[in-house]
Amino acid sequence: MSPRARRSYDQYCSVARALDLVGDRWTLLIVRELLAGPRRYTDLHADLPGVSTDVLASRLRDMERDGLATRRRLPPPGAAYVYQLTCRGLELLPVLQALGEWGQPELGERRPTDAVRAHWFALPLLRALEGPGVVEVSLEEGDFHLYAGAENGPVYGDGPAPSEPDVRLVLDTDTCTAISRGELTLVQAVRDGRVEVTGEGVLAKALWEG
Repeated sequence: MSPRARRSYDQYCSVARALDLVGDRWTLLIVRELLAGPRRYTDLHADLPGVSTDVLASRLRDMERDGLATRRRLPPPGAAYVYQLTCRGLELLPVLQALGEWGQPELGERRPTDAVRAHWFALPLLRALEGPGVVEVSLEEGDFHLYAGAENGPVYGDGPAPSEPDVRLVLDTDTCTAISRGELTLVQAVRDGRVEVTGEGVLAKALWEG
């Protein structure tokens, strides 16, 4: 099936042009997931609860057509197709960060219908970190890792860090939620004993010293 014809606001404005590409429902959330690096379609569908298979497939085709993502086949023994962001797609990270910061006051209390994934806390924590490095995070919902200061590559991933991280953070979901809402800084949480920090180097030192 070929990509649908692109809809446009037909306005000579960079905001309108940007929304022509990423303004459809689900597109920016797909970008959020692909900031973790190459993802299989089934993994994307699992981590985007509520999206239909038809809509997800359509959005991915649109993103390929618009140069935001590519699809490739993994070599054996994987032999699965994965989607990943292009350099143009990766440039949406600061857009998502700004949108996430703007949306902090809207979080409020978690609703009974709200899904949650551990790695959805990755972008709020990235905003709270200073300096480059690999950060491993442990929550009740699971572990994930961050690449603070990453350029031209994944900015986070599920599970423990693939190599020795610069710092490990252990915290509960309530603390991480407070940080995501902007009610608490990561440094304050460390100072209050709500985050366990282990590691050596600049990132760990910055958190300990505040």
